[in-house]
Amino acid sequence: MHEMGIAAQIIEIVKSSIPDNITDPCVECVNVRAGKLSAIVTDSLHFCFEIASKETLLEGAILNIEEVPVRASCKSCQHEWIINDAVFICPDCGAKVMDILSGRELDVVSIELAD
Repeated sequence: MHEMGIAAQIIEIVKSSIPDNITDPCVECVNVRAGKLSAIVTDSLHFCFEIASKETLLEGAILNIEEVPVRASCKSCQHEWIINDAVFICPDCGAKVMDILSGRELDVVSIELAD
């Protein structure tokens, strides 16, 4: 389950992002964008985040995961579309050569701290 490693990385990113001048910070929410091609099982990531954040400044924080669709652009006809199935063929011209525009990302977008 690679979600445990990802949860640990998210926690480290958040901890390192909090300015030093904030004393005793309490993280309420972490917002993450995860592409469909990142192979993240969101329920598993939520579970692992809850376990990994115990006894840290993120304990009890909500993990919001925005799933990013796979967007592609055909190199032959420049048609852009969202790929919903495991079919990587341009729906307009049938070409199999494309650029993947989104769907691979895994980013911590923002954190929310208690006042």
